[in-house]
Amino acid sequence: MNSFSSILEKPLKYYSQWDFLVFTLLTALSIWSGQTTVFYVILFFWWNELIRIIIDRIFFKRNKNAVLASNKTTSIFGSIIQMGVYFIFIVVFFGFMANWNNEVLIFTNMKVLFFRNWFFNINLLFVTIERVLLHIKQTPVKVSFGAFTPNMLVLHVSIILGVILMLFIVRNFPETFTPTNLFGSVLIIFPFLMIRALALYLRIRYK
Repeated sequence: MNSFSSILEKPLKYYSQWDFLVFTLLTALSIWSGQTTVFYVILFFWWNELIRIIIDRIFFKRNKNAVLASNKTTSIFGSIIQMGVYFIFIVVFFGFMANWNNEVLIFTNMKVLFFRNWFFNINLLFVTIERVLLHIKQTPVKVSFGAFTPNMLVLHVSIILGVILMLFIVRNFPETFTPTNLFGSVLIIFPFLMIRALALYLRIRYK
C-alpha cells in the first residue's frame, strides 16, 4: 500500500510505473472499444522510442541528474536510420500485408497510422509530456542511444512476436482475432503487455 501511495504522490520518480499503468489502461479501453490491433501496439512502441530518442537528445544535457548509458554515445543518427527502416516494415507488413484480406483490420490500422484513434493519441501525448517534464524537473533518469536501449529491445522482441502471431495465429483464425471480438483482442494483445511488464520489472530490478 505504501508503495502504491508513493507512486501516486511522486509520479515523476516512478515514471516507469506510470508509463505501464497508462499504457495498460488506454490499451484496455481501446480493446473495449474495438480499436486495438497488433499494429496499434507495435506502432505505439515505435513512437514511444522515437519520442524518447528525440526528447532525450534535446534535453539531457540540461538535466544535471541525467546519466548517460555506459556506451557514452550521444549520436542519434544510427538510431534514426534504424527507426526509419522499422517504420517502413511495421506499416507495410503489420498495417497491410498481414491483413490483406481483412478490410476491418486494415481500416482500424489506418485510423491508428493517421492519428484517428484517440486512445493511441492520448497515450503518445502522455509519453511526450512526461519525458519533457522528467528533464525540466531535473529528475534522475538514465539516457541511452543506440540499437539496444530498453525500449528498443521491447520493440525488437515485439516485432518478432508480432510476425509470429500474424502469420501463424491471426491469419488462421480471422473471425476470432478482429478488433470487434473482445476475447480475441485480449488474447492477441496480452503477450505484448507481458513484454512491457517484463521490461518494467527488469528496469526496476537492475537500475
